[in-house]
Parts: sequence; structure tokens; C-alpha cells
Amino acid sequence: MKIYTKKGDTGNTGILGGTRLPKHHIRIESYGTLDELNSHVGLLRDQSGVEPYKAELIKIQEELFTLGSQLASDPIKNKMELPMIDGDDIEYLEKRMDAMEENLPEMRFFVLPGGHVSVSQAHICRCVCRRAERLCVALKENEPVNDLILQYLNRLSDYFFVLSRQLTVDLNIEEIPWKPRG
Repeated sequence: MKIYTKKGDTGNTGILGGTRLPKHHIRIESYGTLDELNSHVGLLRDQSGVEPYKAELIKIQEELFTLGSQLASDPIKNKMELPMIDGDDIEYLEKRMDAMEENLPEMRFFVLPGGHVSVSQAHICRCVCRRAERLCVALKENEPVNDLILQYLNRLSDYFFVLSRQLTVDLNIEEIPWKPRG
């Protein structure tokens, strides 16, 4: 099987269920952004200092593929049974954040992303996750989107923020506070 089909040469793409959509459709943007996030998570996983979190990052990548499969299907026409996350996956993220926050200093200010490539990459994951969440919320205004997808993405962006802070502690990096002018 060849990777190219030439069917998308006119600016449309097919989703599960046989529906063809323009490549700029909010549904395509939604799952495309999840794919982008998954690649950023892979890059984060490959950074130094992230070794203790590799297994949970792989779990997150698998769950992002699961969410992407849901979004890459026509909610009416698709008859394939697709995998789906559940409340336990969301609870897992919450428990991981709670465990990390036990060791973190209290948040007293906004922090500037940076200090180490791993910390910066966790912040990039957070930002791309927030964009994916916004796109899924916009999609839900016109088409069915499982509420668990929105809940998971909301929690996942928080997870990446907490992970960025945990990495600053693990790597002995100083958090630089944002100091508003004034």
C-alpha cells in the first residue's frame, strides 16, 4: 500500500465513515492539532531529565491517538467501533499532578517558560494542548464531540504545566517569575 493516494490533491480529505471534508475544516484542524501535540510529546520524551516520566508520556501519546481516532471519524456515518478513553484516564492525570505538586514550591507568580530544553518543551506541549482543546470546543458547537475529550485535554494541559514545574525542580533550574511593569 502506498502512503500517497492523490485523493487529497484537491484540498479535501476523507475521514472514517466515508465523509470528505476540506482540509481546513475544524474537525481536521482538531485531530491535526492532536497529532502535532503527540509529536511534541514525543520530542519531550526524548529530552534529558525526562526519564522518570517516559512511561506516562507514552501512555499519553497512546491516549492522544485514541482521541484522534474519535475526531477523525464522522460522528453520524462511521460504523467502526473505535477505542475511547474513560474517566480513569482523566483521574490518572489528576493523581499524577497531585503527586508532583506535593514536592513543588507554592505558586506565587506566573513563570516564564524556559531554563532547560525539557522545561521549554513541556510548556510547548501545554500550549499546543490548549489550542487542541479550543479547536475541539469550537467543533462541539456544531457537531457531536464526546465530553471526555474536552475534559481530558483540559486536564492534560494542566498536567504539562505541573510537569514543567516538576522538571525545573528535578533539573535544579531556577523558575523566573514574570514581573508585570508598573
